[in-house]
Amino acid sequence: MQQTLNPVLTRLRQIMTDKQSNLTVSADVTTAAELLDLASKVGPHICVLKTHIDIIKDFTPKLIQELKAMAADQGFILFEDRKFADIGSTVVKQYAEGIYQISSWADIVNIHPLVGAGSIEGISNVAQDQGKAILLLAQMSSKGNLITPEYTEQTVDMAREYHDTVIG
Repeated sequence: MQQTLNPVLTRLRQIMTDKQSNLTVSADVTTAAELLDLASKVGPHICVLKTHIDIIKDFTPKLIQELKAMAADQGFILFEDRKFADIGSTVVKQYAEGIYQISSWADIVNIHPLVGAGSIEGISNVAQDQGKAILLLAQMSSKGNLITPEYTEQTVDMAREYHDTVIG
């Protein structure tokens, strides 16, 4: 794969070096208080905090402000595990607009490339302008998933094509 110059990857590598860790914590909690409490406890030790912002029952923009400040203070990256999977114009709206405005705070998001390169291209255009990064889902551990070796291979090919924003 081509070497990416993505600023999130550069920052992540530095965080991993500084903390001598590659630890990611999945914050599968359902309230803002739980999310902030978890982040404050694990923040000094982790490199990435993975969120599911759409399951937070009491979401407000203030939560994002607090989470971004905590990530900056404690030196970790925010990864929204949204798994975008729609046509390009729709995923751009889901990413950059709406109640969550994910592009304004998530350093990394992920995409199911099963709908083709349009979703990657759409988010890449926004992500690259904002210095953000994308992960492509080439495999999943869920029982009975329909991901084939061919799908995985095509996903890796897409990652190579969009190497400026796709970091894995």
